Amino acid sequence: MSIQVFIYGTLLPGESNHHVVASFIQASRTGHVFGRLVDCGSYPAAVRDADAKERNSIIRGQWIVVDRAGLASMDELEEFYGIEERNDYERVWVRDAYRPELAGWIYVWSNDRGCPRIQEAYWPDYRAGV
Repeated sequence: MSIQVFIYGTLLPGESNHHVVASFIQASRTGHVFGRLVDCGSYPAAVRDADAKERNSIIRGQWIVVDRAGLASMDELEEFYGIEERNDYERVWVRDAYRPELAGWIYVWSNDRGCPRIQEAYWPDYRAGV
């Protein structure tokens, strides 16, 4: 079974947690989703809240295709235990902002938890100080 997931932070190629998904990736392509990034220190979180909606904020990342084992590996990293469970990140269904035929899962927070907003749409650009 092929499962599409939008990644935007440390799971991206060249980032610290890419090894978690690298062996599971069957395909990938650039994508964009509505939301905003916040700085959690060594990683970002995506937030899809009223602030992001008001500003029409976009997150740039990658759509990856994985199997169930790949999704389980990401669930473990993101501390997602299931619907209605106590999770760090929630896994929600989204569509690409520019190509609505692209849809899949993304890991998000419901609010910023007091973490500062990232102005850049792309985590590697922010980390590089662009």
